[in-house]
Amino acid sequence: MAPLKEAFPNLVKKETLVDASDLLPFQNLSNQMAALDYYVSIESDIFIPTYGGNMAKVVEGHRRYLGFKKTILLDRKALVDLIDQYNNGILSWSEFTLGVNTVHANRMGNPTRRLEVPGKPKLEDYFYTNPTECLSLPVEDGDQL
Repeated sequence: MAPLKEAFPNLVKKETLVDASDLLPFQNLSNQMAALDYYVSIESDIFIPTYGGNMAKVVEGHRRYLGFKKTILLDRKALVDLIDQYNNGILSWSEFTLGVNTVHANRMGNPTRRLEVPGKPKLEDYFYTNPTECLSLPVEDGDQL
């Protein structure tokens, strides 16, 4: 974690925002700790979910609803490939950073249309990550609003 903290000095989590004594009442209450995580995630300048579970999807949708706060959705496969290429000396640091930026250029939490399969209901996942209230603008290119 030290290199990450060095690169991003404003990286925060609930444990860095409050004194440990303030978290004691929540220690054995996982749902309440999750609520604190949710609040920190909603209020952060940038959110990068590490896992694509329901919590991350709801946070992503809430951040869209609040005005499309930057939410970087990692392309894990591409990122692993780029890291491998950098570690093996195939890519320079500047090529690596360019690759990361290019891969994630359209993964910054922009609204997208919910997938519609004729004869089947829309999936809940798409609703949580793309609340319909956020998708009221006309689409130019068919993919993003």
